[in-house]
Amino acid sequence: MSNTATLRPGIALGPYPQREDLRDSWLDRMAASLSGMVRQRAFGRSPGHEEFLSLVNVEGERLAGLSDEQIKQDIPDLRRRLYSEGLQEALVVRAFALVREIAGRRLGMRPFDVQLLGGRVMLDGKIAEMETGEGKTLTATLPACAAALAGIPVHIVTVNDFLVMRDAAWMAPIYKFLGLSVGTITEGMAPEARRAAYACDITYGTNKQVVFDYLKDRLMRGREAGAMRLQLAGLHAEHARTSRLLLRGLCFVIVDEADSVLVDEARTPLIISNVGDSSQEEQLYTEAIAIARQLATGTDFSIRPREHDVELSDRGRRRATELAEPHGGVWVGPRRREELIRRALSALYLFQRDKQYLVRDGKVQIVDEYTGRVMADRSWERGLHQMIEAKEGCKITGQQETLARISYQRFFRRYLRLAGMTGTAREVARELWAVYHLPVVSIPTNRPVQRRRLPDQAYVTAEEKWAAIVAALGRLQAQGRPVLVGTRSVSASEHLSELLKAAGLDHQVLNARQDQEEAEVVARAGERGRITVATNMAGRGTDIRLAPGVAELGGLHVLATERHDAGRIDRQLFGRCGRQGDPGSFQVFVSLEDEIVGEYFKGYALRLGKLLQDKGKALPHWLGALLVNLAQRGAESMHSRARRELLRTDEQLSDLLAFTGRSE
Repeated sequence: MSNTATLRPGIALGPYPQREDLRDSWLDRMAASLSGMVRQRAFGRSPGHEEFLSLVNVEGERLAGLSDEQIKQDIPDLRRRLYSEGLQEALVVRAFALVREIAGRRLGMRPFDVQLLGGRVMLDGKIAEMETGEGKTLTATLPACAAALAGIPVHIVTVNDFLVMRDAAWMAPIYKFLGLSVGTITEGMAPEARRAAYACDITYGTNKQVVFDYLKDRLMRGREAGAMRLQLAGLHAEHARTSRLLLRGLCFVIVDEADSVLVDEARTPLIISNVGDSSQEEQLYTEAIAIARQLATGTDFSIRPREHDVELSDRGRRRATELAEPHGGVWVGPRRREELIRRALSALYLFQRDKQYLVRDGKVQIVDEYTGRVMADRSWERGLHQMIEAKEGCKITGQQETLARISYQRFFRRYLRLAGMTGTAREVARELWAVYHLPVVSIPTNRPVQRRRLPDQAYVTAEEKWAAIVAALGRLQAQGRPVLVGTRSVSASEHLSELLKAAGLDHQVLNARQDQEEAEVVARAGERGRITVATNMAGRGTDIRLAPGVAELGGLHVLATERHDAGRIDRQLFGRCGRQGDPGSFQVFVSLEDEIVGEYFKGYALRLGKLLQDKGKALPHWLGALLVNLAQRGAESMHSRARRELLRTDEQLSDLLAFTGRSE
């Protein structure tokens, strides 16, 4: 599949343009994965594009000598030629130079050459890997404006509503000068407002909102999904389905934080569903949790944390049968009984409050494990959500009846051209190529990176690790250095907060409970002596600027309290310091009781550490690094398999639904 072959100017005239589903055999995917590795090693560095940059600079010198009115007189001719001739190099040069000049005049931010390079890479349908703080928001305007001037509808996808509104408003002066309309898609908008936003030349929205709107369109289109049938429906129906569709198709998308959207979140399918009646099931879930609580770990069932699953033993099956016998009904059937018990055990032992979910206002709300943000409108499938509600004593909602579903992999592959930008993509370059046929190109930084890595600190127990972290934070605050502390869960951030309070250290906590203040808290994280404790990538997309005098102290220090399942997430956290040539440093504190180590080594690493440890002291650096790196690679491999399995399942389900005549 070519990512660029079918993008044409004026494409908005077509009836809901999108790419047909790609079907690769396992051999195709294996070959694509291997070729992705070869391509990344051979071509992963930014191409020269010296001639392109030189031409943009020459055109920029010409524009610099013109007034605003003179520049505006050139725009209609550029739009006409882009619309009719397409994204030819000479026209792209003019468009990029124009955006650069207008950005300098209207925003006071003139894109650097490396940003021009990143924009060119994205216009070609690739991932631009740019360091944190290199100005990805401004970079995205370059390919977006070039495509929009050619009459191609552009979607810019980012990770939360705050960034949608901020980026669209921030870049609006550029779009307004060029005569381009801009729309935003956020939570809670009415269909009419959404339709108007998608009708704009450039539309900002979150990945979740855009995918769900697409699924709504699929439901609306039903069996009239073909282009000819849609056109005929428009001619004959008084209220044509085409007029009630939200999107205009899937033409060109620029995905911000592409690794998070295209890889990390690709383990979860997107589903539109109806809530069923829960009155008859409420007692069933309550009974299941009560029975599961009477089963013993190790004898009646075993927990497989790496697979995120539980397995009943023969003794456990017999015990479950005895406990369920008085209830009768559905508990009589062995298959249904075991399924309910396993789901209840998962709710009790695999899903922890303040880690995978919060309880707010009597409702269970899922927490995104990669961003630490609440996903209030999402729920787990197949009765798991209801089991957790029963476990927490919340009002039990009805199970969801699936109306339409799609995975992120299948959705984004339907765009005629897919591009993206992120600070961390090289680690998953093979997967991005194998799944999306997306090359990754690393863009150089505008200024040399001054970020320093300090040696990892590894401890045997979590208690020793937290004590060492508090001591390190006390020293750094006394020096006046600001520190951003990354934790993996809400509970971990609150545990550290209690320790810091006991030590008398002032700090600010940012987790899923304070997500409304996210941008403001993170923006102040560079102030002198400030300690900011945040879950994972809270504040991702918000710059941390250093206060006066902080650079002389060494800049922002980032302290990770635990390794994440994906090394890229750690690297994103580290990238919050040392932006745009600022000084900065980062360090990781881990223990052999950390979740990632325990799940991979099943307690063996902890026993080894206790044998080798001098009481209260850190483990040898090489040993801690070895054990944690092995565990992290194992987790990355497992999650990659889960994403591949989801894609296969999604494709098989789509084929089955197509065979039965139902919409996906």
